[in-house]
Amino acid sequence: MTDPRLLEPIAARGWPAAESAALGGWRLHAAAGQTGRINTCWPLAAPDRDVEAAIDAAEAWYAARGFAPRFKIVEGDGDPPDLADRLAARGYAAYTPTLTMVGSLAAAAPDQHASIAAGLDEAFLRVFADPAFGHDADARERLGALARIPAPRAFALIRVDGEPAAVGVGAVEGDWVGIMGMRTAPAFRRRGLARRIFRALTSFAAAAGAQQGYLQVEQRNAAAIALYESEGFASKYLYCYWAKT
Repeated sequence: MTDPRLLEPIAARGWPAAESAALGGWRLHAAAGQTGRINTCWPLAAPDRDVEAAIDAAEAWYAARGFAPRFKIVEGDGDPPDLADRLAARGYAAYTPTLTMVGSLAAAAPDQHASIAAGLDEAFLRVFADPAFGHDADARERLGALARIPAPRAFALIRVDGEPAAVGVGAVEGDWVGIMGMRTAPAFRRRGLARRIFRALTSFAAAAGAQQGYLQVEQRNAAAIALYESEGFASKYLYCYWAKT
């Protein structure tokens, strides 16, 4: 069983928030308030004060930045164990159940038609910021996080007939690589490009010394989960976001 308390800090560094703080073992992350992981409190270990006081402090920290407070709780692994119940009593509810999947990196020859860059470029941006994936503010926040990923990192791109078609990102830290930012432009879907991007990223990571990969995928995204399972990844734990209703 993959220990969330070991992997979650690696995942936080692989998808960096613009600002972070700590309340003992609770980690507060903030960016522009648009997306999930980099705008939530992660209760990874015991807080440095009474739990109710810690919740008050977390709420105040986000309020000072103009954001509604949110928490990210791994199923069965909150600290304290009754944190979800405490939040529910304050009017919070869970949403967006998300799986963390883990797998060993299989040996794969580099895709001759997939380019790997160390940073963002215009072709990558054209795919990633396509309006089909959401509004501009969401894209800007995600791109900001991608730009903050420390090296070694990989920005993978596949073109079809000269047009940018699919992208993905790998963030390497020691034995691990985080796979993220997987997007295929609507006109090029159902051509196996996501699998090729995935393999290009894992090939890069293996060459950089990584042995295992992790990724996060919404539980409802059956097609993506099936792809990752077919590449040897398996679901290890589930987390949900908690926000006031």
